[in-house]
Amino acid sequence: MQHANPPGLTADGYELQFGTNHMGHALLAKLLLPLLLKTAELEEKPDVRVVVMSSEGHKFALPKVGLDLDLLKSETMNVSTVRRYGASKLANVLFARELAKRFPQITVAAVHPGFVTTNLAHSMADSYLSLAVQNKVMAFLSYTPFFETPDRGAKNQLWASVSKDVVSGEYYAGVGKGGTQSAVAKDDDMARRLWEWTEAELARLSRQLRLLS
Repeated sequence: MQHANPPGLTADGYELQFGTNHMGHALLAKLLLPLLLKTAELEEKPDVRVVVMSSEGHKFALPKVGLDLDLLKSETMNVSTVRRYGASKLANVLFARELAKRFPQITVAAVHPGFVTTNLAHSMADSYLSLAVQNKVMAFLSYTPFFETPDRGAKNQLWASVSKDVVSGEYYAGVGKGGTQSAVAKDDDMARRLWEWTEAELARLSRQLRLLS
């Protein structure tokens, strides 16, 4: 997972955070989908699920615009680091929404784990803060009671993977707390367009790999 990194592109030419947080996860889901669907067809009717790790950071994406698909191969996207991170996390919520719609035999949820005391925010600090300020900020994040410990931070995704109360396609920011996503994260047309764009990109990459092999 990439979190608020400086400008850059993946080896395949996508904005670094979007390429890692969305394209990589979308490819994994696509590769697993045949097995997931086959499993869902078994007579014992197993509970087949996909849990997508998103973030409240999806609300940092460009307001009203959400995702500008023409800019997702630009390392700057003409917006700040945090806006780029928000776009990648918004893509996670939209992807989960569309995956649930297209495959109702699978239960899909997007989750925000909470603000957890890990080193994930170091790259954000590297981008904006002096070393002295970084150390103070990271020390605060490590000990403040307002942040979750890693074991508590895992609870939402664990709940989403087993609870019978999960509504497929929903976003949960806290255990069982759904419906708190931004307005653009509820945009079904944007979810559809992201899905179709992603499918086209994955197909293009697949053709390139065949040519290179």
